[in-house]
Amino acid sequence: MTKKEIVELLYKKCKEKKIFEFDNDFVKKILAEVGSSTNPYDITKLDNSSKYPESLKKENVALIHIGGGKHKFIPYFNKLYPEFEEIDDTEKIDFLYRPSILNDFSISESSILSTAFNHRIIHDFLYSDIVANPKIYISERKRGLNFEYFIGKEKLYFDNLQIEIDLTVEYNGYVTVFEAKNVNKNWINDFNIYQIYNPFRYYYDLKLKNKIDIKDILAGYLLRKKEKDCSVIRLYLYTFDNYKDITSLRLIKKREYKLKRRNIDTIFK
Repeated sequence: MTKKEIVELLYKKCKEKKIFEFDNDFVKKILAEVGSSTNPYDITKLDNSSKYPESLKKENVALIHIGGGKHKFIPYFNKLYPEFEEIDDTEKIDFLYRPSILNDFSISESSILSTAFNHRIIHDFLYSDIVANPKIYISERKRGLNFEYFIGKEKLYFDNLQIEIDLTVEYNGYVTVFEAKNVNKNWINDFNIYQIYNPFRYYYDLKLKNKIDIKDILAGYLLRKKEKDCSVIRLYLYTFDNYKDITSLRLIKKREYKLKRRNIDTIFK
């Protein structure tokens, strides 16, 4: 069975029981019943809408993590997978750079974040200043998070949640968290809003509790696609106007950088 078919089966079983919350043991049980060797912890990771079966999208049903190895189907798919906005020609930049020998060695998210930071693309995007000197913290894992939040008027809870933060950038008290994804032939159309909300909320709660002196917190999303003779990086910067409402996402700015290798023939062109 495909991952989509297994997710569809999980939802069908939950509908039959009229209980839409389940844990990892339930996922393992379903996998055993269908004879699938799929990683049970990967089944519930749905980072964009293309990972969903069409039946759930038609019913406006999304699968979310609620912490402690538990998950839940909720009727808010259309609110939890915002689409990436188109990037205008005026927001596209040809970025000449001299790549490190390690630039194309890895296709991991941490690798492309390192490339974007080392070549000061993130500096240009966030601060319009390539000589700015922000601090970075790569690939952090936070455990045991608890907080309540809203999807519109409905209150939901996280209990003992574990989150991953691909990159955190801090500059003069301003913090930006990043999610990053490599794409293949085509750009992905949307993303799971929790990928940036959970890291945003983690730092926002620390700010509210006066545990760290943060002036502001923003959330970025970075996409990288490799083309024949270059890499293209798309960057989006967001905030949440109401930190407790996950649907209050607002785009601040967006940009596309086409990374072109600099050499002796093109350096002055």
